[in-house]
Order: sequence, then C-alpha cells, then structure tokens
Amino acid sequence: MPLSASHPAVVLDDLTFAWPDGSVALQGISGAFGRGRTGLTGVNGAGKSTLLQLIARRLRPGSGTAYVSGTVDYLPQRLTLDVGATVADLLGVRPVVDAVRAITDGDVRAELFDVVGDDWDAERRCVAALAAAGLPADVDRTVAALSGGEAMLTAVVGLRLRGADVALLDEPTNNLDRDARERLHELVRGWRGALVVVSHDLELLDLMDETAELRAGSLATFGGPYSEYRAWLEVQQEAAEQALRTAEQTLRRERRHRIALEEKVAHSERQGRKDRTNRRYVPAAVRDRKNKAERSQGARRGLADDRVVAARAAVEAAERAVRDDDRIVVDLPDPDVPAGRWIALLTGADGGQHLLRGPERVALTGPNGAGKTTLLERLLHGGEMIRPPAGQAGGGTAPEVPAAASGTLLTDRVGYLPQRIDVLPDAATVLEAVREGAPDVPPGELRNRLARLLVRGDAVHRPVATLSGGERFRVAIARLLLADPPAQLLILDEPTNSLDVAGTERLLEALASYRGALLVVSHDQAFLDRLGPDRELRLDPGGVLTER
Repeated sequence: MPLSASHPAVVLDDLTFAWPDGSVALQGISGAFGRGRTGLTGVNGAGKSTLLQLIARRLRPGSGTAYVSGTVDYLPQRLTLDVGATVADLLGVRPVVDAVRAITDGDVRAELFDVVGDDWDAERRCVAALAAAGLPADVDRTVAALSGGEAMLTAVVGLRLRGADVALLDEPTNNLDRDARERLHELVRGWRGALVVVSHDLELLDLMDETAELRAGSLATFGGPYSEYRAWLEVQQEAAEQALRTAEQTLRRERRHRIALEEKVAHSERQGRKDRTNRRYVPAAVRDRKNKAERSQGARRGLADDRVVAARAAVEAAERAVRDDDRIVVDLPDPDVPAGRWIALLTGADGGQHLLRGPERVALTGPNGAGKTTLLERLLHGGEMIRPPAGQAGGGTAPEVPAAASGTLLTDRVGYLPQRIDVLPDAATVLEAVREGAPDVPPGELRNRLARLLVRGDAVHRPVATLSGGERFRVAIARLLLADPPAQLLILDEPTNSLDVAGTERLLEALASYRGALLVVSHDQAFLDRLGPDRELRLDPGGVLTER
C-alpha cells in the first residue's frame, strides 16, 4: 500500500535475532525509520546488515516484529552474480523484456501478456536510466563485462526503477570509484520513497534527511544528516564527560564523608568505654546513652551508605553516557626500512617505471575496471625477486624488468590485505590466526599487543568464523602489523570497504604507528586525505601509470 504521511515507513518493535550457534545479533530493538532518506550507522558488529535483512524479510526474528508500510526492496552489501547474467537480469526486468520482444516478433500467447502487464516500455525506461547514471545503455550486456562498481551501480538503478515503497541499501559505495560514487550520490539525491542506507561514505551520509545509529543494543534517530549528528553528539559528549567528572567528585566526597563518620563513631565508642571504666555515669545512664548513640549512629550510617550508593549509581549512569573513545597508540616492531631503500617497482603498460623507496606511502588510484587489483596481484605473484646489489640501499638505476610486467618486489617481507577478507582461517581463534604471522612471539605478549590494537579480553578466543566483516578486517590488519619479522611493505586493497566510520579512525591510528612502506588502493578520498600519502599513482584504463 502507498505510504501515509501519518506514520513512518518502518517500525521496529522489540526485535530480537540470534544466529544458529546461539550468538545474539540484536536484542530488543525498537524504533522507526521515516518516509525520507535515512543513514543507518553503527560500529562494525552492531548488527546493521542483520537489521536490514530482517526488515527485508530475508531473515526471521526470534521475537518482535519489523513492520514495513508498503513494499520493500533490498540490495545486499555483496552482490552474488552469475557472470553469464545480463544487465536486464541485474535490473530485474529480464522476463518483461523477453516477453515484449516475443510479442513483437508475433508470439501472442496469453501468458506473455500477463508477464508484461502495463510495463510495455520497460526496456526503454531501463536504457534511459542506465544512460542517466553514466552506464552503457545496453540491457543485453553480460555481467562479466561489468566491473564490480558498474555492477553495483546498475543494481542500484534497478532498485530505483522497481520503485518499492521502502528501499534498503547496504554499503552501496564499496568498490565504486570517485566518478561512480558521484553518480550514485545523484541517484540518491533524487530518490523517491523511503530509503535506508548503511554506509561509511561520509558524503553519502550527508545526503540523508535523518541519521539513525545502532549502538549498545538500541536504535536512536536524529533529524538531520550525519555531519549535523556528529556535531550534536560532540556537544552531548562534552556534557556527558562533565557530568561524569561531577558525579565522580560527588562519589569521592560521599566516600570521604562515610570514612569521617566511621572515625567519629569509633571515637564515640572509645569515649563510651572510657566513661564506663572511670564509672563517670551510673550503669543505667550508660546503657541509655549507649542505646541512643547506637540508634543515632545506625541512622547516620544508613544515610551515608545510601548517599554513597546513589553517588556510585550516578557515576555508572554517567559512564554509560560517555562513549568509549579508545584510540590506538602502539609501538609496532621496527620493519627496518631506511630512507632510499628500494622496496618495489611498478611498471605501466607503456613501460613507464615508478620505484617505491624507503618508508614511502603511495596511493594507487584509478577508475573501476582499470586493473588496480590485477596490478597488485601481479606485483605479488608475477616475477622473480630482484634485490639491489649488496650494500646498496638506494640510488643508482632501477632494475630492468620486462615491459609486460606490472610490478617487481624488492623485498620478501610483504603484507597484503585483499578487498575480500578471506585470508583468515575460519576454524582458528583470533589469537591462533594472528600467531600464524608471529609464531615465535609468546602468546601473552601477543595478547598485550592485540589489546593495544583494541582486540581485547575474550575476543581473542572467538572463532574467526563468528566475526563480522569489520571485526575480521581488524584481526587481519592486526596480523599484518604484528607479524614477526615485521613486513617492510604493506599492500592494502580498498581497506575501508568493510569499515564503519569509527573503524576507519582506528585504521588510520594503527597505520600512523607503522614505519614501513605502504601501497594503498582506495576510492575513499576522505581516507586518503587523512592518510597523507607521499605520492599518488593513477592507473588509467589503458594500463598506463602516471604520478599526480
């Protein structure tokens, strides 16, 4: 049914969901999403993707309800696509397009007219929508001919064309280059109907009408885009921190008062014993004074205890209001990469060479489909190890490599993090997975290092298979940073794809402590700006590398 202005698009009532192994993903979630555009945020592992699947009815809650006013359509974070499928399949219009074409060719079976209904111009609308989004206007093109970013953008176009009352997008800008991100932003700006978007793309989140945050088992909604929400939250946190300081001062004061009261009572008891010894008062009077004193002292003690308990409760409440702003400050092992040392050589299709020297930070950028990931894989697996002459840390002429080579490693101590975090053994615990890269480091020391990277407590004993995408990423990057011997070159392919905003902050903090060379592929300009690369190499669709 069409959405009504009198009620929200989605209402969540005491929603609970647990996975088959018993781990609880969501517990008692209540809240609502409005009829406009909502950005859904929260730390990795908070249950954002799970919540979208419950709203889309891809999962069934253990208890509670997710009521959707009207039809709902859902685009998952990772598209599972048959490479032989076509753009029409991806758009969800293949049956209609095939039926219209069959009728046009003279087939008049009634079932074909039933498939078409009133949607005779489906192909024309699809072609126009694809063209408007800057995509090839060909519904017969196969998915195999699309880059990952083009496939995602095409799927978003299909979602918009289908026109469900409520649309759900889970990290739609992952794998999109800068141009494709802007095209997606344009689609979102003109979106009709309710839209709920899970994303860490700050520009996309700032196009939203509302911001919802899933945190600590509750859903809170703010009536504005993400930047306004963060500004409001900073003010709230300043107030919460001041309230915590005040509550802690009150608790210390009440504890001192309680101690002073005990000292006063002890003094009174000593004086009473002294009076009895000196027979200063008759026994009846002594007993009467003692009973009155005990009643009075008991009342004062009870009042003081109540005030301490109340002050402690106020501190605990204030602590809950203050967010955990843990920052990564860790002294990582020194990878021994002096300035000028040859680390890697990248070679473009035109033969142009770019040498990575010393602890350089290099950003590798370029449009979707240019072959950035392929270049990294060829760098890692494509040739013999070439080493500088003995005693030569840098300078001289770069070693020659075949013109067809994409890259040559000049060190064998390399850490690589691919786009898909499938490098961790699912059956292993977190600690076991990290120890694979540092087998000679004692477990206790490794746990201490993991704690400084915010992987703490019982989390080190969790099986990798139970981790969310963001949690797997954090463990994967910890395994690279804590490797022994440490990597002299870290290669990261789209590292922010699986991270929320807070996770990106933690990654930047961890990389700030790394003293080796860094080669990063990323479309996230905000991330690159904060990383501060020394150079940017851009790969064009023809395979040519140019320094920007």
